[in-house]
Amino acid sequence: MPRPHPRRIATPLLAALVAAAGSGMAHRAAAQAVPQAAATPSASNIAALAKARADSARHLFTEADVRFMTGMISHHAQAILMAGWAPTHGASPSVRTLCERIINAQRDEIVTMQQWLRDRGQPVPEPSPHGMKMTMNGAEHTMLMPGMLTDAQLAQLDSARGPEFDRLFLTFMIQHHRGAIAMVKDLFDTYGAAQDELAFKLASDINADQTTEIARMQRMLIALTLANDSL
Repeated sequence: MPRPHPRRIATPLLAALVAAAGSGMAHRAAAQAVPQAAATPSASNIAALAKARADSARHLFTEADVRFMTGMISHHAQAILMAGWAPTHGASPSVRTLCERIINAQRDEIVTMQQWLRDRGQPVPEPSPHGMKMTMNGAEHTMLMPGMLTDAQLAQLDSARGPEFDRLFLTFMIQHHRGAIAMVKDLFDTYGAAQDELAFKLASDINADQTTEIARMQRMLIALTLANDSL
């Protein structure tokens, strides 16, 4: 039997390859056309995306997050009050520098926390250095956050001057900072809390900054005590 001529075999094969290549190009062209069509979203798509983002913002936070933000606003307000007395109460240059840092950092954080609450449709408290106001059974109560000074302690600090102010300020602010760190720990220990990116970052920054400042204030307090003992 005569063998098929090679050219007779190659011609159908070549035709099949050309057809397959053309089909692949057509599929690629169709696939590339999809993102181009979706590159310009309609007004309804934009509105749906905005709603999805808003819904996401509402569901990423918990009651513990709201409680932390609300309580920390009051906590920071008291620290700012205490630090604000340094220039008029004869504080040393090192204590005054520390106080300026506390005021600048915590004022900014209060604004951030208030905006966080506002963006999520939560009540936004005014900064109160005497505690967080709460309504229970129709009556308003003031609750101190961990580490916050009582009115008697605030009065004691306000009446001090010079080295005594430095000593009391450092002692009370260490107490105050430890309370803030306890609030962060309570937030992180609460299941489901601090999943919101901003809440997590803010709490982490407060924890890191105030831990560092506690160590610094402890050294300042030791130096102050040694200086007084040498007199």
